[in-house]
Amino acid sequence: MSPAADAATLTARRSTRLVAWVRAWRAGLVPFDELADEIAGDEEHLVADAPGTWTDVPLGQALPAFAKLHPDEIRLVLPAPGDPRGLPAKSELTGPAMLAGEAVTTPTFGVVPEVRRHTSGSGVEFETVLWRFYPVTDYRPVFQMGSAEAEAELTRALAEATTQLTRLDVAQWRPELAGALQALRRPESTATLPPGFDPRSRRLFARASILDQVLALAEHNAPGGAINGYEAQQRDAALRPLTTACRQALVAACNSPLHA
Repeated sequence: MSPAADAATLTARRSTRLVAWVRAWRAGLVPFDELADEIAGDEEHLVADAPGTWTDVPLGQALPAFAKLHPDEIRLVLPAPGDPRGLPAKSELTGPAMLAGEAVTTPTFGVVPEVRRHTSGSGVEFETVLWRFYPVTDYRPVFQMGSAEAEAELTRALAEATTQLTRLDVAQWRPELAGALQALRRPESTATLPPGFDPRSRRLFARASILDQVLALAEHNAPGGAINGYEAQQRDAALRPLTTACRQALVAACNSPLHA
């Protein structure tokens, strides 16, 4: 895999891990004691406005809020400008979720991650993740693609985007993006979700998680202005369907039915 695609795995959307691991816990497939560490990894995660709390608390202290929920009531939502699918109407959750581009929804509350950057007294920069709870009422999950359909859509969109970017000679001004997209056409590791997810969902999640971060490379012009405004528009048009397919794939994988 290209260095760009490999590096991309370090910054996957945080809501995907929270949804996947909390759903697996509620299905009785992983112990509660593992949740906070699996979700947070090497980061510091805090929670604001969790039920029964009066101040920011460590992630592990807020996860019991999910204890009475069925796994299928815990949903990943990845909204984008013009596409708020999955978010409850007229909710405090909607604005922050749209701004973050991700959220976790349930019938009674939603959670959105916010990345906070800090600088220590010695000048060292570090980040903390703050999950904020929002009340939700009258929420009904919307229809979503299944993993099989989402995988087919992602494969088609990736092939079309690669063809378009080759025609635009993207390798000349963004070689790491072109190489990463080519690498992603090959099967990826399936060891990225907790127990309970079927092989197709695991494969789809692994592929889409990496691609989601690779696409972030396309948001920046090549050094030295090697791409002009018209070329940038062409590039964005080529990648837009792929970006949508990638979001759909992540949602389909994380919200897929669990199996003992």
